[in-house]
Amino acid sequence: MPTVKVRNLKNKEVGDVELSDAVFGAELNESLIHAAVINYQANGRQGTSATKTRGNVSGSGRKLWKQKGTGRARIASIRSPLWKGGGNVHGPQPRDWSYKMPKKMRRGALRSALSERLREGNLIIIDEFGFKSPKTSEFLGAIGGLGLSEDKKKATKTLIIDSLDNANLILSSRNVQKTKVTNSFGLNIYDIIYHEKLLISKAAVEELNALLDPKREIGGAEEAAQGKAETKAKKETKAKKEAKPETAKAPVKEAKPETVKASVEKAKPEAAKAPAEEAKQKGAKDSAKEAKPKTMKAPVKKMKTEENPAEAADNE
Repeated sequence: MPTVKVRNLKNKEVGDVELSDAVFGAELNESLIHAAVINYQANGRQGTSATKTRGNVSGSGRKLWKQKGTGRARIASIRSPLWKGGGNVHGPQPRDWSYKMPKKMRRGALRSALSERLREGNLIIIDEFGFKSPKTSEFLGAIGGLGLSEDKKKATKTLIIDSLDNANLILSSRNVQKTKVTNSFGLNIYDIIYHEKLLISKAAVEELNALLDPKREIGGAEEAAQGKAETKAKKETKAKKEAKPETAKAPVKEAKPETVKASVEKAKPEAAKAPAEEAKQKGAKDSAKEAKPKTMKAPVKKMKTEENPAEAADNE
């Protein structure tokens, strides 16, 4: 792991800091840095440039002269691109130039650029950017003390990476040309390449070590997969625990009172209803017996009465 000396604003050594080898010890990858810079610039384009076609240009659509017989070139409209003041052909139109770049590639470009600045000796770690008041003169004096500018009025291209909560630092540096203040979360590849010197606070170094660590990318996917598996397992165990007591308790709670009370309550009406039902059945049988002979005797008598006159007629 590379070790770098920590300095204060008076350019005195205060201590040492160990930098992550994975973040500040990466190899130079020019093609990756170039791709990241092009992506950053493309995403920053407005894409509002536009030209007027023959349908947008003002002018009449009347045919100026007849097709034949004049000796001049044939023409249909004064808004033709061939004429002065006519429309433009294949000109730029509003569009979105932005495109996505993989997150691993962007982080790899940042690691490569930071490592190259460290090898060049253009990366300086400051203990703390502490200014008592927001004064540009104090800021220029601090930069001059660090040897970043030969003339105090003209500073070199300097990028300061610190917390944005440091209001005195932001206010004292905003009037200085070619100087920019950002935090570790807003760091981009273009700023690292454009600025010659990088001033990073000790707290920002720790944040960069955590943000740009390549293990974080691998570990993040593994942790996400583990988290999903754990949540699924927890849901399954909860479902099983909830299902078991429902199946076990339901028959126990319902069976005991029903079997005891129901047997007692049902036994009484059944015992009381038994003789009543037997009496009803006996009455039904008796009524059936009585009804049968009556129904049989009635037609017999009638038939006899009807047959007597017929037999008498035959006999006569």
